[in-house]
Amino acid sequence: MAIPISYNIRNMKLRKGLTIMTALGIALTVTTAIFIMALLAGLQRAFVTSGNPLNVLVLRKGSTSELTGPFPAENFQVLKTLPGVAKDSHGDPLVSGEVTVVIVLARRDGSGEVNVTVRGMMQDGLELRPAVKLAQGRWFAPGQREIVVSNSIHKRFQHADVGDSVEFGKGSWQVVGVFDAGGTAYESEMWGDVNQMTSDFDRQGVYSSAYLRATDAVSAEALKNRVSDDQRLKLDSMLETEYYAKQTSSGAVIRTIGWIVAVIMAIGSSFAAMNTMYAAAAYRSREIATLRVIGFSRSSILTSFVLEAVLLSLLGAGVGIVLMLPFNGMTTGTQNQTTFSEVVFGLQMTPGVVGSAIIFALAMGLIGGFAPAWHAARQNILNALRG
Repeated sequence: MAIPISYNIRNMKLRKGLTIMTALGIALTVTTAIFIMALLAGLQRAFVTSGNPLNVLVLRKGSTSELTGPFPAENFQVLKTLPGVAKDSHGDPLVSGEVTVVIVLARRDGSGEVNVTVRGMMQDGLELRPAVKLAQGRWFAPGQREIVVSNSIHKRFQHADVGDSVEFGKGSWQVVGVFDAGGTAYESEMWGDVNQMTSDFDRQGVYSSAYLRATDAVSAEALKNRVSDDQRLKLDSMLETEYYAKQTSSGAVIRTIGWIVAVIMAIGSSFAAMNTMYAAAAYRSREIATLRVIGFSRSSILTSFVLEAVLLSLLGAGVGIVLMLPFNGMTTGTQNQTTFSEVVFGLQMTPGVVGSAIIFALAMGLIGGFAPAWHAARQNILNALRG
């Protein structure tokens, strides 16, 4: 016969102080775990959801990013003629030769300066990224020192409002628009005209990268292989989605340090739960012996005490989740280890993050509750009754 769950709930109410302190300890650990997982989920969303699966990114042979080496513009002319390339709204090949540079911008809050990616693109570069929407102002004009900035850069950095000017290259660039990249990696970029950009940075005749839109998924794979296999071009290619997915390594430091802290806190919380359950077993020794006398088995008592520890953990998990809710969507930044510029991302409390936090709390409860439960179930009935 099983001990009803109401028995455990009643005992938790009777020992409010211990229950609250144990639940808070677990809650703080769960909060830390959620914070880490939400950071990683936001970073993963920024990279993994970036790009279009039909876009093929072309780089110089051996390059790992758009910053590590240009290739001749003559090769770009060959890329435009390859079979499988889609057409733009004017009937021309939907391609964009691009130049990527890094500049330094000051934060709005005065906390310092960081590297920011500036991308020079052809007009088709905008059509290649249909998910990016204009939020304020207008798009840059060809041949002009004009830039559009992402929403994140607009909010986080000085001189990033429409009408402001930013100094880089050989002159002053006017901010003419703000775009919304939907939380993708483009939220960390500023965009301008590629020809003006190559002129300002003395890169005439070369591109950092090229983007080609394939007509369909099969053509995208074929186009990717055709470019990489052509020995004359000396170029590498990959799907745009693959390129950004590889950059999730930026979260490796956050993941490592965060989980070390979370595990240390989890060990402490497990001991707190264990102490609480040992205290409960000592306090209720006569009660446990009475349960044995009236017919409840050792396995029932073991199950009941483990269940009580699990209920404490669930209570702590619930409190931890509520504590983290105000931070959901909060933006932060970290250095992209591939481009050495800041990548902006938001904390994402996804269902997967919340579910993992609950499992994490349950594990703490089980680890912390099993030994005291085993001790309670193995008590000598006569000694307990005499005590």
